[in-house]
Amino acid sequence: MTSVREKAFTLVKDAIAELNEELEYDTLREVGEDTPIYGGDEGIDSLSLVTLIVNLEERSESAFGRRLALADQKAMSMRNSPYRTAGALADFIVARLGEADG
Repeated sequence: MTSVREKAFTLVKDAIAELNEELEYDTLREVGEDTPIYGGDEGIDSLSLVTLIVNLEERSESAFGRRLALADQKAMSMRNSPYRTAGALADFIVARLGEADG
């Protein structure tokens, strides 16, 4: 049985792979937990991040039965960006699912 975290990571991984079909970033060819997404020298640009987030919001609706807001003031002001790595983004999705349940 697939856990919510595994499902969230698969969503992130698939969305990054789709985005990278256009971008062709070397760092995004093999997506793992520590794959950098945004920030630093290896991350994607801000426009690509917006595209990724919109894609993930749509995918979350299909996968989890509800649309999640993954870009808002709270997310942008977090001490550790939820967009820094693929694993951090998957964790953020799980956290947002928990907020929606609560």
